[in-house]
Amino acid sequence: MIGRSGRFVNNVIQPLLIDLYEITMAYSYWKAGKQDETAVFDLTFRRNPFAGEFTIFTGLQECVNFLENFRFTDEAIAYFKKILPDTIEPEFFTYLASLTPKDIKLSAINEGSVVFPKLPLLTVEGPLPFAQMLETAFLNLINFASLVSTNAARYRIAATDKVKLFEFGMRRAQGPDGALTASKYSFIGGFDGSSNVLAGLLYDIPITGTHAHSYVMTYQSLDQLKTKVIKHAATGRELDFVSITLKWSSKISNSLGIPLHESNEGELAAFISYALAFPESFVALVDTYDVIRSGLINFCAVAFALDEAGYRPVGIRIDSGDLAYLSKKARRTFDQIANHFKASWFAEMSIIASNDLNEDIIYSLNEQNHSITAFAIGTHLVTCQKQPALGCVYKLTQINGKPCIKLSEDLGKITIPGRKKIYRLFGSDGYAILDLLAKYDEPAPAVNSRILCHHPILESKRAYVTPSKVVCLQQIYWSDGKALIDQPNLDTIRSRVLQGLKELRPDMKRYLNPTPYKVSVTRSLYEEMHKIWLKNAPIGELL
Repeated sequence: MIGRSGRFVNNVIQPLLIDLYEITMAYSYWKAGKQDETAVFDLTFRRNPFAGEFTIFTGLQECVNFLENFRFTDEAIAYFKKILPDTIEPEFFTYLASLTPKDIKLSAINEGSVVFPKLPLLTVEGPLPFAQMLETAFLNLINFASLVSTNAARYRIAATDKVKLFEFGMRRAQGPDGALTASKYSFIGGFDGSSNVLAGLLYDIPITGTHAHSYVMTYQSLDQLKTKVIKHAATGRELDFVSITLKWSSKISNSLGIPLHESNEGELAAFISYALAFPESFVALVDTYDVIRSGLINFCAVAFALDEAGYRPVGIRIDSGDLAYLSKKARRTFDQIANHFKASWFAEMSIIASNDLNEDIIYSLNEQNHSITAFAIGTHLVTCQKQPALGCVYKLTQINGKPCIKLSEDLGKITIPGRKKIYRLFGSDGYAILDLLAKYDEPAPAVNSRILCHHPILESKRAYVTPSKVVCLQQIYWSDGKALIDQPNLDTIRSRVLQGLKELRPDMKRYLNPTPYKVSVTRSLYEEMHKIWLKNAPIGELL
């Protein structure tokens, strides 16, 4: 549907997209008279995914859309009355029906930013029951979006900027919503396009695709071709495309020294048929029978026939076999034919590889000096098989102006209390040094000033930093019932991802044993945190 802002809004994303305990807590808060208490919640995560040392933050736009369209309908209220105990006072349902996000303040890091564990991606401030009620929806909207964007960014780093990346995963995604989310956020993470037509419509993502093996298999001979004529691109003159293709088949076969009878006639017929349908964007899937002795020969013949008719073919796709070897063999074939027929354009044919690709395979192909110009990636991208969840959490950090803390024997689960500001400190080389959390009322770190930065937990881990640049990461995105910042388009967010990755040192992005990025706290925040910690931690007794 189209929301109040005029943007596409998923019908599933509505106020009932919450866990039951948020409604039961809201009732308990209301019954105790705590509905006007002010709470601050931070949405953070504890570990970077995929054994890496960075994460891409996405999903913020959906959270703002959720607030813009938040209102419990009569249908929702009726459902609450049905599922909650009969002892619930009717006035509570009146309270729920009156809720609007006018008293909610949402601060956030810009969508598409590179982020790290312990950073508050979102900070929600507002009436306790309502702020609590946003937990599940916000976690749902941030967790998978950020995971897919991060996965896509890692594929972009692995493939390098020289190779295009296409998302082909809708058929393997976790349902329609999973497919749309994956298409949207893989594009933001650095992919160049998707096969998902609906994602193209809704999000203006470039869409791409070729044909399946089944298309090739439906043809057994040239006799099945009902259309044999093509109009010349420039003159409009009708040409016998089949005859031209057969002429080039003979030439290509002689040039490569491969007997023409070894190539599959049905495959050639399929390529001719597809080229007649899409002469300006012809890509052939060449591995239905045999890449080298059939698929390549047939593609080359159709490609030169298209050229004779004034069109420029695009290339081939390989979906099975030894992709490194076959891509290099295809490139050598293109070069050989380009030289033989003095057709330099043919040496530039694209080679698209698919076949259940993952990050490990891409790095292996790199080591083998593949000749692939584009990867089409599906299952491992959209399902995030390497790590299926990011693990964001939504924790209370302040109540009625008083900082509070969640303790745990697992030190990674201890929260950083209070309302905070986040600063990214940069060195003179342009790379980010660390992120610094400060109390909300502390002065901002000054450029070219020596700043003491503490590890949040360990006293001995501290260092001085003299930044050449300081950037405040959070901004207020929602306040007084309205969005305060215009939402950027996907291209802008995508550019932010790529720029953020450039600001990380190469050793922090490497595939094996990347260097961890530091998230620190100021001395003042460190002291406050540990004071609250000691106040709330029980003193053990040894017997």
